[in-house]
Amino acid sequence: MPEQTAHVRRTRPRAPRPPAFSPTTPAATPASGVPGRTRSPLTPATALRALRRAARRVDAATPASRDRALDALRAFAILGVVLGHWLVTALVARDGGLHTASPLQHMPWLAPVSWLFQTLAVFFLVGGQVATHSLASARARGDSYASWLRARLARLLRPVAALLGLWSVTTVTLLLTGAPLSTVHTLLKLALSPLWFLLVFAGLTAVTPLVARLNPLWPFAVVLHVDVLRFGLHLGPSWLGWVNLAAGWLVPYALGAAWARGELRSRRSAFVLLLGGTAATALLITCAGYPASMVGVPGAATSNLNPPTLAAVTFGLAQCGLALLLRDRLRRAMARPLAWAAIAFVNLSAMTIFLWHQTAMMATTAMGLLAGRLPGLHTSPDSVAWVASRLVWLPVFLSVLALCWAAFRHHEQGPARPRHRSSQVIRRHVPPARPSRHA
Repeated sequence: MPEQTAHVRRTRPRAPRPPAFSPTTPAATPASGVPGRTRSPLTPATALRALRRAARRVDAATPASRDRALDALRAFAILGVVLGHWLVTALVARDGGLHTASPLQHMPWLAPVSWLFQTLAVFFLVGGQVATHSLASARARGDSYASWLRARLARLLRPVAALLGLWSVTTVTLLLTGAPLSTVHTLLKLALSPLWFLLVFAGLTAVTPLVARLNPLWPFAVVLHVDVLRFGLHLGPSWLGWVNLAAGWLVPYALGAAWARGELRSRRSAFVLLLGGTAATALLITCAGYPASMVGVPGAATSNLNPPTLAAVTFGLAQCGLALLLRDRLRRAMARPLAWAAIAFVNLSAMTIFLWHQTAMMATTAMGLLAGRLPGLHTSPDSVAWVASRLVWLPVFLSVLALCWAAFRHHEQGPARPRHRSSQVIRRHVPPARPSRHA
């Protein structure tokens, strides 16, 4: 061959060259793990190809037995809550401080927005299904309930420490610098508001052995009786409504357990939940005086979410029915590597995204004060112009949330793997590549 001939004809020794495939030589770093293939310049086309290769690796690493529809529903539920908070929560600069407001106060006709983004019932539905399956698998392996519960709660609660640590320092700093108490209270309440959800979810996870055999009608009956006493007969102590904090979210969690038992596999049961929940919610709003908004509105006499009301529970039943109807379509959609890789990424960082999304919004709002009162960020949410301005700020919130994710994701996912060490999951499920002739 010409290359070999040229090599034989060399008579003078030349200076040694660095190894062609040395990992310390930037120009020869493999672009796709194949020796001898140099890294191509970064362009949109090469970035897209790299993204598709990574998506195919994630797709191939996923066991065939995994129900991807569950992960898709969980990701949509988390993202729905995040977008809902960013759209209906405003921090208004007034009287030298920041105060919470909502566009739903001034524009009640926007209440249907809360129907789209109040998706917690779907998260509890998936949580009940997954926890029931996980407990059954642990028992089949001979694991104890205590070890199963520790493993379930570790990743759920580990990211909380970072949030509490940062906001403890932030609160002390704000107080020492003379920030108004009302501003500190507003910021701290928003930052820590996601913790109530984690506490309820952790409690329901702990009682999964009981919920695995529970009929969802029992917690539904508790919610019904509590609301009859509160709003129908005006009886009972002031704290009675907080019974629904556990009973209300136990309804979709128990539905998830019933799903795991195989009781909600028919489309008929899904249609019953969807149509029955929708009809009951419409009657409660139009005839029984329940608020139309499915999230809390500052200044409102009654909130459907704090604590959950019967209307919030029936609305959650409709959402669960819709989620069950979409199972097959989601499975087909998740067969596409790019779509599945995006869903897998959200699930790997679900708690980090959920815990830090309010902090990302508040950090953007605080930094924006340096430029004055900005529309959609510090102004009163009382017009359609505010809504349009807030939509423009969503990419900024997302960018700040990405920074929070980069800084705190290891609290949820554990320490990062060494740079040249491949994923254990990928090594386990992807067949080894053919050895290259260059190697």
